[in-house]
Amino acid sequence: MYLIRRHLPRWFILIIDVFLCFCSLVLAYLLRFNFSVPYTERITFVYVFPFVLALRGTSFYATGLYRNIIRYTGSRDVQQLVIILSVVSMLFAVSNIISYAVWKHYMVPYSIIVIELMSTSLILISARLIYKAMYSDSFATVREKRVVIIYGADDEGLITKRAIDRDASKYSILAFLDDDRNKWGKRLEGVSVYSASKLKELVEANNVAHLVLSKDIPIERKKELADICLENDVKILNVPPISQWINGELSFKQIRKIRIEELLERDPIVLDKAKIKSQLHGKTILVTGAAGSIGSELIRQIIPYKPEMLVIADQAESPLYDLEMELKEVSPAPNFKVIVADICNQERMDKLFGRYKPEIVFHAAAYKHVPLMEENPSEAVMVNIKGTKYVADLSVKYGVEKFVMISTDKAVNPTGVMGASKRIAEIYIQALNQQNKTRFITTRFGNVLDSSGSVIPRFRQQIEKGGPVTITHPDITRYFMTIPEACQLVLEAGCMGAGGEIYVFDMGKSVKIADLAKKMIQLSGLVIGKDIQVVYTGLRPGEKLYEELLLNSENSLPTHHPQIMIAQIKKHDFSHIENLIAELTTLIHGQNDMELVKKMKEILPEFISNNSVYEQLDKKFIPI
Repeated sequence: MYLIRRHLPRWFILIIDVFLCFCSLVLAYLLRFNFSVPYTERITFVYVFPFVLALRGTSFYATGLYRNIIRYTGSRDVQQLVIILSVVSMLFAVSNIISYAVWKHYMVPYSIIVIELMSTSLILISARLIYKAMYSDSFATVREKRVVIIYGADDEGLITKRAIDRDASKYSILAFLDDDRNKWGKRLEGVSVYSASKLKELVEANNVAHLVLSKDIPIERKKELADICLENDVKILNVPPISQWINGELSFKQIRKIRIEELLERDPIVLDKAKIKSQLHGKTILVTGAAGSIGSELIRQIIPYKPEMLVIADQAESPLYDLEMELKEVSPAPNFKVIVADICNQERMDKLFGRYKPEIVFHAAAYKHVPLMEENPSEAVMVNIKGTKYVADLSVKYGVEKFVMISTDKAVNPTGVMGASKRIAEIYIQALNQQNKTRFITTRFGNVLDSSGSVIPRFRQQIEKGGPVTITHPDITRYFMTIPEACQLVLEAGCMGAGGEIYVFDMGKSVKIADLAKKMIQLSGLVIGKDIQVVYTGLRPGEKLYEELLLNSENSLPTHHPQIMIAQIKKHDFSHIENLIAELTTLIHGQNDMELVKKMKEILPEFISNNSVYEQLDKKFIPI
């Protein structure tokens, strides 16, 4: 045991290897002559054995085979060993040719050469693997091995098992789980396969450390498994896609913790790609707010449809530069132009439209942080209303075919300035749609996972710092969807829109933010109240307890896509709403926040402030 746990001297390894070659040569003679070596052969040992061992030892020394660390023997070490042994065996054969030509006898019988090669290979490789296993087991006795269950009794599961066995000796595989009943009760490399429904029994009966998901599984199944694991303090790990394996091989270090986003995903969206392609292919497309979470993902999803040109506009310089660098690495390279521009700069935007003449506009530029806009209503009006009006009016001026605006669920019965500004912008472009050939379409959805300002990155930062994790209210809920999912639905809705619609996306079930935070803490392997604290800070200005997707007065109609609905809303007179917005935007120059918000409430009677200084303004207004 002492020798196993310490690094053996290199000269000792060389001596052991030569000794094993000696044993192999003896075995070769015994096998060749049925364990009864004739005297005529035994008298040749005096020169055969020194000759064979000298060549073997010299080859080991010259190639540095003895320098390899035995406890970490891998496939490349075995390959090197076999090559060295084979080359030396060929030298034995050459020596036979020479010796026979000179002395009329063979130096080493050919049969012995073949048998010795096979036995030496087997003995040296076996010795290394046995030593490696003994080394691993010796340390496993010092600290108890951590138990792992692998989901997926297939090729990916088997590769995962081998990666764990090879790279992580402190773990032992307890079982495979699989939903295929034909595999239940069978064994894979000595490990039993169970139904996935047995997970709870297995983790309760054994001290399971990890559940490793070796393949993609339906999201509902993933949630079920995650709930069981979180209840029993079992960490969930994910095997990355094959495309991300290093040199086509899976390493245990690549197996990572599951992310909360993966538990909030839904089944993949089925898109009408042919229709989307007919709308986008060969077109000049402008995306405002292109450096943001939604804008940049829209660009990534538009590129495969091969537009004539992508005009990428944003005022955020650094994220825009990062996006430009990313697009330059895309193959085949898309035709795009990066424009640093503020949508509130009417002259700059006019020049942009005049030069590139976009045929389709995706308007994603907006201020979206609720508490910040509550403190800065003039900026919310400037960007979300006036900026949108500029881009929409220019779309009419330059004959844009379609204008798709990205809105938010916070525009529904708004309780803050940000949501109210987006709702007023919705009203304007719907009214504008009635006046012109340009088709104006609005898409409305809730929070997107991992977007800038999303609660998930904030929680992740707080957990990494050791807490506390801050939540505004224990009962606050939100709708979530992934950024790619949101953008896919934007493209689909934009293509199906005839103009004037507000498309509402199916956001699934609302998620309790407190439960979300607790799950993230558990997935990080921490204990709430012991390792990290959860603190409730109270609702922020303008913040809702529950989000809505439709106004109280709205109904929805289905579309051909099950996850997209059309909100039925009342029509607004264009000249009237245009005058009201002109009056509102005029107030920006005075920087009187109270007057500005008061005017917004006049335009939007359903705008009732919450937890805000503007609550004093709330009263019944006559609907427009």
